[in-house]
Amino acid sequence: MTTPVQITYRNLSPSDAISALIHERVEKLSKYCDRITSCSVAVEAPHSRHTKGDHFRVRVDMTVPGAELVADRDPAEHAENEDVYIAVRNAFRAAERELHDFTEKRRQRERAAP
Repeated sequence: MTTPVQITYRNLSPSDAISALIHERVEKLSKYCDRITSCSVAVEAPHSRHTKGDHFRVRVDMTVPGAELVADRDPAEHAENEDVYIAVRNAFRAAERELHDFTEKRRQRERAAP
């Protein structure tokens, strides 16, 4: 299944390499939930620092039947987000956990229903 992906870049220029990585990671999300109807990814460099590197913020919004799931990592909490590729990796790991938790809760509700 191909999930439609919308990628937005804020305060940095679009990159084909980052876009390809995001598309690859979205495809991997389908192993956790094959019912993703849309996915929106925002890559942002909120602050420009001269002595330290930029801290990137990556936000993944996913829509599944019955819910909208959001995975976001604040750069202030994660110092390793100075590399955009690591920020993408961390955001998609959080998205995987969100999807896993959502599907497990849904399965538990289905089992409990008479």
